[in-house]
Amino acid sequence: MTKAESGTGAAAALPHFDVRLTPPEIGRWLPGNTGVPGFTTLAGTAPGPHVMILAITHGNEISGAIVLDRLLRADFRPARGRLTLGFVNLTAFTRFDPRQPTVSRFVDEDLNRVWDPVLLDGPRRSSELDRAREIRPLVETVDIVLDLHSMLWPSDPLILSGPAEGGRHLAHCMGTPSLVVADRGHANGLRIIDHPRFTAPGATASAVLLEAGQHWDDATLAVAHDAVAGLLRRLSMANEDVALPAAHAHAAQRDAVVTDTVIATTTQFAFVQPFRGGTVIAARDTLIAMDGTTEIRTPHDDCLLVMPSLRPSRGHTAVRLARFIAL
Repeated sequence: MTKAESGTGAAAALPHFDVRLTPPEIGRWLPGNTGVPGFTTLAGTAPGPHVMILAITHGNEISGAIVLDRLLRADFRPARGRLTLGFVNLTAFTRFDPRQPTVSRFVDEDLNRVWDPVLLDGPRRSSELDRAREIRPLVETVDIVLDLHSMLWPSDPLILSGPAEGGRHLAHCMGTPSLVVADRGHANGLRIIDHPRFTAPGATASAVLLEAGQHWDDATLAVAHDAVAGLLRRLSMANEDVALPAAHAHAAQRDAVVTDTVIATTTQFAFVQPFRGGTVIAARDTLIAMDGTTEIRTPHDDCLLVMPSLRPSRGHTAVRLARFIAL
């Protein structure tokens, strides 16, 4: 997930990507009922947590929007608590064009890098900052956030649980997908899941980010749908199958923690082969990329490659390297 994906400042031209999904018509959901356009809260009949599920934080990641649209069209109601469904970057989403699917990731800047309170409280303006400020009061009321994303490059699906222990517990509550990666985000800004609501000492709310698979693939939509269903069922918020898929058998979850974040420092960053996310490199000190003349090697045995970006821009994350851990 790099600047290259926005269509500007790319290190190299992107290949053609097939768009197999159709973006939903969400106009009917834009008024919402929360005072924030695109956000709707559904109330259950019994006490329970306030869960927020977010889609199109990046405007071209449409699988999550399809899942939320299906829930709303089916008139889903949680059995308990409150469920807030939110379409985040509406302006970027309206610009989605399957002929150029990478250019609508954002309008001015990445909306998932602006969640530092200092930045949100500051004077700078952009389309994404204004939208984050609009959404922020809702985010600061919820107990649980599931932020639905997908990936540009081929990768196994995973949950990013962020830096807080609560994120890992939430990921295991969902039960799927099978890989849970604890990380500390990006050097160039905080994500929604990094907001102090979920990461401050003593925080009781929790948040995770689902990377459901490659953008615009049917399999990615299935993963996102299954993850939402798993969360709502495990929280006893779903006592009906309307708009939710049948439960599937899933592999036991494995946990990993990011040990190194590799930032491209030149425009000549290149992997030695087109690695798929989820690849495990068996031996320490294996060469995996060149950043100009600098060798990038694995720092430990059984090194997990997390979301390698095959066209990273200078200053952006090329890959995260992680170690499996036993809990």
